Amino acid sequence: MIRKNPNGDLPIIAESAFVDPTAIICGKVIVGENVFIGPYVVIRADEVDAAGQMDSIIIGANSNIQDGVVIHSKSGGRVEIGEFTSIAHRSIVHGPCKIGNHVFLGFNSVVFNCEVGNGSVIRHNSVVENCQIPDAFYIPSTTNIHSNAELSRITPVKPHMTDFSEDVARTNIDLVKGYKKLQNEF
Repeated sequence: MIRKNPNGDLPIIAESAFVDPTAIICGKVIVGENVFIGPYVVIRADEVDAAGQMDSIIIGANSNIQDGVVIHSKSGGRVEIGEFTSIAHRSIVHGPCKIGNHVFLGFNSVVFNCEVGNGSVIRHNSVVENCQIPDAFYIPSTTNIHSNAELSRITPVKPHMTDFSEDVARTNIDLVKGYKKLQNEF
């Protein structure tokens, strides 16, 4: 369902993107080319700051937002998800937040009030908040990071660790094409 927020903002969705009919996209949201938005996703840009303003939630081209993901923002803060990025099933991205290009956010993970550098991998069931993750970092499953000081125990991504992320991104681009063809059958 595509709908306005209380300010009257409507999402802007690239024609080449696929949005599952069960997804809810509300308000000041921009969805790029070839983006896959899976079943039961909620992307909601509807809160304002103290001055009555809000920034957009932006999903970059060729990214995929998988089943049950929630993307929202506190007090109108910006959320930006880069290109070729995968946000896996049931994850939460809560702004303000910036996630770079070619990032993989694993199942059930939570990212809040942070920046995630290009090529980083955050594995399943992790919580990352209030920090800036540099490019090419690998955060193992079930890790909790709550500040920049805690990042010192994290090691950079090894090239083979990003193979899975790239495969997920390619697979979901193919899904966009397949589902777009099927849309005409409903």
